[in-house]
Amino acid sequence: MPSVDEYVPAIIDVVATAAIFAVAFVVLYWVGKALLLSLTERSLESRGFNEGVISLARSIVTVLILLGSVAIAATVAGFGTVLVALSALGGAVVLAVGFAAQDLIANFVAGIFIVKDEPFTIGDIIEWDDNQGVVRDIQLRVTQLESHDNELVTVPNSELADSVVVNPSRNDLLRVSYDFGIGYDDDIEQARAALIEEAEQVPGALTEPEPSVAVTDLGDSAVVLTGRFWIDPAEYRPAAARTAYIEAGKKRLDAEGIDMPYPHSQLTGSVSVAERTETKMA
Repeated sequence: MPSVDEYVPAIIDVVATAAIFAVAFVVLYWVGKALLLSLTERSLESRGFNEGVISLARSIVTVLILLGSVAIAATVAGFGTVLVALSALGGAVVLAVGFAAQDLIANFVAGIFIVKDEPFTIGDIIEWDDNQGVVRDIQLRVTQLESHDNELVTVPNSELADSVVVNPSRNDLLRVSYDFGIGYDDDIEQARAALIEEAEQVPGALTEPEPSVAVTDLGDSAVVLTGRFWIDPAEYRPAAARTAYIEAGKKRLDAEGIDMPYPHSQLTGSVSVAERTETKMA
């Protein structure tokens, strides 16, 4: 029966190999991140790339450093022959993982196209599928946004790539508009003057192009006046400017005695009540 002493050299050899692998991996990973990440960031920044591209490149370089550190550390520790033997199996594993991680790969590819096409960049306000938020980070798999309620929203890149994305922040100027309804008997010019004056007072409203109000519809119960003014989206949020204009416009129209009708139903006609006669049986 073999004694325990016979296994001691093998155990020591395994422990020593594992220790060499661990030390080599830690050193290579730490040095790689310290050098390559810093070099990548400085190189991209010097060429004027935006923060979204730099963030995506940082994620890719980190993954490459991790894989490279594992491969080199395994070779140093003497796992090279094992790696060669497992290379054929690795191909099958990669194929299986590819089928299982279709969504992950789709998000990764979408992230690359988002960075390349630049439909938005960090700091932009975007709208998609009835959602809105400020872009805070573009990562390898997801894009992180901040809602107007200061919530962190994490969206898969494939969802943004497959959706119609509206970017109000891309241009230097943005028009803010809102529809006000007034009564058919009210003075259009009086309402127009009041709404233009209130638009001029909205924080961030520009004087050029100047605010305007136009009749855009004749509704069932109201004449629709659309108030429009322009802001710089880099300085003021469109939602805040629009909210301020709606409140100011409502108060001003009330002060001017201008009616703001709303749809309602009116029942006409008469209702008759039939008398019930009781018949007593003798």
